[in-house]
Amino acid sequence: MELEEMQATWSQMSDQLDNQKKITNKLIMEMTKERYKNKIGILSKYEGIGAVICFIMAILLISQFSELNTWYLLVSGIFTVCYMIVLPLIVLRSIRSMKSIDLTNNNYKETLIAYAKKNRQFLLTQKVGIYLNFILLVVSLPVIIKVFKGKDIFVTNINLVYWYIPVMAVFLILFSIWGYGKYKNVTDSASHILEELEDTSS
Repeated sequence: MELEEMQATWSQMSDQLDNQKKITNKLIMEMTKERYKNKIGILSKYEGIGAVICFIMAILLISQFSELNTWYLLVSGIFTVCYMIVLPLIVLRSIRSMKSIDLTNNNYKETLIAYAKKNRQFLLTQKVGIYLNFILLVVSLPVIIKVFKGKDIFVTNINLVYWYIPVMAVFLILFSIWGYGKYKNVTDSASHILEELEDTSS
């Protein structure tokens, strides 16, 4: 009888431990999900602010399209507006895709694979954006000068061009290196958070 009681007690304790482990794993999962969303939320915050600024600039340029009275200024204006609308939307969509990873129903391996894929897509959009920024620097300059100064740099010699492009190019290089490094740190940190799920998946 004592042996049976000991076995029953041991079985009960084992069940309690299993339940406690499930509860603990569930809490860890919830905390991990929250930390992950907060980390990706940093990207959403910065890119969201940038997108709002780009949209405002795009609306401002569209309202001044009548000033772009030559085909080359009009083409430059259309490229600039498309850049300021399309690229932020692509980046925000890429971030939303990372936030939408199902941490609850996916297993550990599926989660890491999904994140790695979406993270590569996000960083790729950042790299493409960096290269496009240099094109925008050159293409948008005639538009900006025409809209705000009323001058066509292809017709009128403007000293601003000679120092603006080199200075802005250096700024873009430094800012791109700094910005990409910051984003890489954030996404690496998010990856480390997901790797902690390995303990709860066992």
